[in-house]
Amino acid sequence: MPSMLNVNFGGPGPYLEHFWIPKEGTQLERTAISVYYTLQFWNLLRKECLAVHKAGGVPLDMDQFRMLYNTCKIPGVTRDSLISYFKTEAEGPCPSHLVVLCHGRAFVFDTLFDHQILTPPEFLRQLTYIRERCDSEPEGPGVSALTAENRTRWAKTREHLISLDPNNVTILEQIQSSLFILSLDDASPHATANNYSEICLSALTGNPTIRWGDKSYNCLSYSNGTFGSNCDHSPYDAMVMVSMCYYIDQTLKSVEGKWKGSTAVRDLPLPEELVLVLDQRILNDIEHAKQQYYKQASDVQVVSYAFTAFGKSLIKERRLHPDIFVQLALQLAYYRFHGRPGSCYETATTRRFYHGRTETMRPCTVEAVKWCQAMLDPAVSKMKRHQMMKKSFVKHHKLMTECQNGKGFDRHLLGLLLIAKEEGLPVPEVFSDPAFTKSGGGGNFVLSTSLVGYTTILGAVLPMVYNGYGLFYRIREDRIVIACSAWKSCPETDAEELYKGLVQSFHEMLDLTTTAQL
Repeated sequence: MPSMLNVNFGGPGPYLEHFWIPKEGTQLERTAISVYYTLQFWNLLRKECLAVHKAGGVPLDMDQFRMLYNTCKIPGVTRDSLISYFKTEAEGPCPSHLVVLCHGRAFVFDTLFDHQILTPPEFLRQLTYIRERCDSEPEGPGVSALTAENRTRWAKTREHLISLDPNNVTILEQIQSSLFILSLDDASPHATANNYSEICLSALTGNPTIRWGDKSYNCLSYSNGTFGSNCDHSPYDAMVMVSMCYYIDQTLKSVEGKWKGSTAVRDLPLPEELVLVLDQRILNDIEHAKQQYYKQASDVQVVSYAFTAFGKSLIKERRLHPDIFVQLALQLAYYRFHGRPGSCYETATTRRFYHGRTETMRPCTVEAVKWCQAMLDPAVSKMKRHQMMKKSFVKHHKLMTECQNGKGFDRHLLGLLLIAKEEGLPVPEVFSDPAFTKSGGGGNFVLSTSLVGYTTILGAVLPMVYNGYGLFYRIREDRIVIACSAWKSCPETDAEELYKGLVQSFHEMLDLTTTAQL
């Protein structure tokens, strides 16, 4: 299936409510500053100066950060491959060129001059050149839309593209090895401090002719001076993108969103346009890719709001874990809306292990389901409900700790399933058991969730299954910000209704702790 919608994650960011409220006419200037700080983060990685992440004093594996820049997924007929050109300074030279997509065209320029990162005024000069050319000349063919196509189809089109002209390989390699993709987008999605729905939707489902869906990072620059990100999920997990965006956010905050350094512009070579040799078959394939993408994209529902009645500080004051608080509220909201338990995937990081990524933590426990039933049964006292809620918290915490310590089972089962398939062995019966699928096994969780941390950065992802939801959230001292997605055409699901139920659950759970304290 296509990965641009089904695998990629996206969201607003880097962005700042403090200084960078939406404002037409600020696109290029803000982009120049943002790109400059994105390069400073690249420089930190190159020099291996990024502080090692820790969890409870335990250092976490940082390997995924190697894949943030200079990385691309290559489509294969039966299997994709991942290629990274990134190198630390100790390992040797690393590509430093940036590819800019605008109006279906592609441009490239180097971000270093005399071994120094260009300044924001220099980036502004390069971006202005590209923008002026694109505004005054015809639209390009939008080859990047091919990355939104079904994987096998895109792989075959790419093979044909390479066979047309030897220079096409060179151009594809320039795109693959580039630092990241910068999209100059004509859209201006609305964004306020409490409503990110439009910008989340745009980041996930925007114009495919100005994104390279297989790149590890597409920086989306909108015409009203707001920003989004769209990333392939294969090379790394969301916390890598969150770390970079938060670094940019905090740096921008410290300089009040303005460049205060030199305004001098050195004599730089102008950006070059990357022009692929195409034929009618490729043009037809681009058209087909766009049509299937827009058809699927138009079916996506995303709601993203800030719940501001309370946040982390009040939840902790009540001696509850903020992440488990949100997860159990979601179980209750789903049960109330759908009348049944919701099999749920929550990301558990396994980064305390070498090259560890994730394990599946399953929040839909027996304890959580019994508590949901008690919450909806008027005969159960508040005291009893509170006791059952506390039991659910304890169970969730136990399972999460086990998963983070390599004692989960979903990745183990996935490994067994894949080995059986790859080696042509009979697939073990457990995988065809209806209970395995119903409980979420084999990527069938109706709730696909992840805490993206305690920062200002948020992302969103599409549901794992047609009748499911994707739900990402970030938790701040005074608020909980939710991004929830569903398919519009599914008669069972409604992201807006689930969000309302979540808010109701938040209040009911806090109310339980208040009553219990009396």
